[in-house]
Amino acid sequence: MVKDMPNEFSIVTPEIEELAKRCERKLNPELFTKYDVKRGLRKKNGEGVLAGLTEISKIQSYTVEDREIVPCEGKLYYQGIDVEDIVAGFMKEDRFGYEETVYLLLFGELPNEKQLEDIKKMLGEYRQLPTNFVRDIIMKAPSRDMMNTLARSVLTLFSYDDYASDTSIPNVLRQSLQLIALFPVLAVYGYQAYNHYERGNSLIIHLPEPMLSTAENILHLLRPDSKYTKLEAKILDIALVLHAEHGGGNNSTFTTHVVSSSGTDTYSSVAAALCSLKGPKHGGANIKVVHMFQDIKEHVKDWDDEDKIREYLTKIVRKEAFDKSGLIYGMGHAVYSISDPRSKVLSQFVESLSAEKGKQAEFRLYHNVEKIAKEVIAKERKIYKGVSANIDFYSGFIYSMLDLPFELYTPLFAIARIAGWSAHRIEELINGGRIIRPAYKGVAKSKSYEPLNER
Repeated sequence: MVKDMPNEFSIVTPEIEELAKRCERKLNPELFTKYDVKRGLRKKNGEGVLAGLTEISKIQSYTVEDREIVPCEGKLYYQGIDVEDIVAGFMKEDRFGYEETVYLLLFGELPNEKQLEDIKKMLGEYRQLPTNFVRDIIMKAPSRDMMNTLARSVLTLFSYDDYASDTSIPNVLRQSLQLIALFPVLAVYGYQAYNHYERGNSLIIHLPEPMLSTAENILHLLRPDSKYTKLEAKILDIALVLHAEHGGGNNSTFTTHVVSSSGTDTYSSVAAALCSLKGPKHGGANIKVVHMFQDIKEHVKDWDDEDKIREYLTKIVRKEAFDKSGLIYGMGHAVYSISDPRSKVLSQFVESLSAEKGKQAEFRLYHNVEKIAKEVIAKERKIYKGVSANIDFYSGFIYSMLDLPFELYTPLFAIARIAGWSAHRIEELINGGRIIRPAYKGVAKSKSYEPLNER
């Protein structure tokens, strides 16, 4: 069972607390303006500083008219193809789309029938972990954080690879495809170990099925009876496609470029990206959305009463309710303003899943909050450029309807995004050539060294 008390290794002593106070030295904020520092590598208008070029994906959130930036409906392109068209295409043909998306991101074009079958077969064969890896690595040191488990497992796989440090493109491609195939297995096995050893529940380990899609394998591996409906697998597959890639500038993908530019191995590069995605400002937002809705449901009894919803959302924005952050989680995005195309696609399928799960009333609450939140944020924050639901708004609701544990929400993001990270790593190795090293200006005043007995 989960321990109630921290062990000795985990305790912050009074001495450490006292020493920590000496670390808390803030830089003068005026210096950032003086030296025109692009904090967060972003300009004053929120636009990212151009640090590189990529063919892998493109985000469009505005047009330029008469030299003025005009917000537009958000668009996301994978290798030049609108992601909305990609989803519509494989859904029309009643297929799973993540494996096709992996091929597109890595190789720059859609696969034909043979190429698609080949990549699916290859991923299926690569889903087998090395002998005794589950017993020796995953089971012996279960973590309550599955992102930690994923990162540790990825770094450990280095030891099983005789060509781990070879950065030739064929070898990196082989490693990338293996990691894309293994991420669902590593994440779910890590959760099963935690669920057993830390929570005292039954230990369930299913072997992956080579003929199943990535989405199907996740549900097969996770559920005790391995059963799932076609709709469940289809919607999870769509979520994976929409999370697979989002430009070179997001934190984890930029981390991939930075670390890859040093010439390091694939396992170190992917582990670094995982550590970035683990941060709550990046990969954990959908959990916040679910927690926020749990809070809303406790305080708004009639989920169809728009006035009561508006009243409570106003309290959230005014930092009077929920976590007092002033944020309506799932609303707004650093790039998109009028609409997030990923959320737009995902929302089309939420209603059908909510009907299958008997969650229509909860779906109406999400729909009402999405509509009313835009008005509340515009009024309270005086943001008139447009605020829309982002992909995290509905993805958490979908995961909860699929009975996926909170511990796997961010790993699911990683299971999808490993495709994009892999494509960007290969692109960096082919086109980079120079180590990425931005400048930091030293602003400390010069001081003389004092002998120890004079301090």
